[in-house]
Amino acid sequence: MSLAFIFPGQGSQAPGMGKAFAKTFPSAAELLEEVDDALGQKLSGLMFDGPADELTLTENAQPALMAASLAVVRALETEFGVEISRAAYVAGHSLGEYSALAAAGAFSVADAARLLKRRGRAMQRAVPVGEGAMAALLGADVAQAEAACAEGAIHGVCDIANDNAPGQIVISGARAAVEAAAAKSKDLGVKKAMMLPVSAPFHCSLMRPAADEMAEALREVVIKAPKVPLVANVTARPESDPETIKAQLVQQVTASVRWRESGAWMAENGVDVMAELGAGKVLTTMHKRALPDVAGQALNGPEDLEAFASMVKG
Repeated sequence: MSLAFIFPGQGSQAPGMGKAFAKTFPSAAELLEEVDDALGQKLSGLMFDGPADELTLTENAQPALMAASLAVVRALETEFGVEISRAAYVAGHSLGEYSALAAAGAFSVADAARLLKRRGRAMQRAVPVGEGAMAALLGADVAQAEAACAEGAIHGVCDIANDNAPGQIVISGARAAVEAAAAKSKDLGVKKAMMLPVSAPFHCSLMRPAADEMAEALREVVIKAPKVPLVANVTARPESDPETIKAQLVQQVTASVRWRESGAWMAENGVDVMAELGAGKVLTTMHKRALPDVAGQALNGPEDLEAFASMVKG
């Protein structure tokens, strides 16, 4: 068995996340306290009980999702003896890269929490609310999405933000440009275009101010080589060099998340089990159809861990 641990991104958050782990495993509760202390904020209370609209704010959702994922990691390692180093690779969707790197020991949980708080604020500030937009193009391939973006670009910035899975691409940019691209996409053979309820146009060139701020923030943090390679969003290839990882974390603020290619690369290089750690099962669902030879495991409840640990150790 060749294993990859994968970590979810924004959109997977929901009130109640992490609560069962904290109640069941003292190690998970301690991890969440570490995050609260690092931020000077009772983020765990917001995770457990909401309200949902406050949890969904980018500056809260990003560190909260990391905390939920790392609570699972801590429980796996402490209660079940399953170390991250058992994996061949780690990968995370957008902010999930920070979760993956913290899990793999590249930087501390406290640093990850503070970086994601700053990242969330910077991304929200980069574009005034209402001026940007994102849309999902369902049934689209990359060429169709690029053609739609070219149509939209007449009206402003319009980029591919996420290549998530076959037939699932998200575009991002100025609202008028994204709306024009979505409207034109059906003529290009795209099955459906759906505007997304987001507060900012993530992963497009309008996020440049946020990328600049993250470059400054990352200069203040020590990054070590991760225990296992990170398959990076911006290249869909493994990386272990700390300085390269730091540069890629800056690039990924404005660059496309190449998630479909990342999953395919891991599968082509021997990974046959992908375990999603944290809230929800969005990534597991994405990979299910695209990677039929890879077993997906979403570890988002305490009851999932014992069977998974037995399988890994077996």
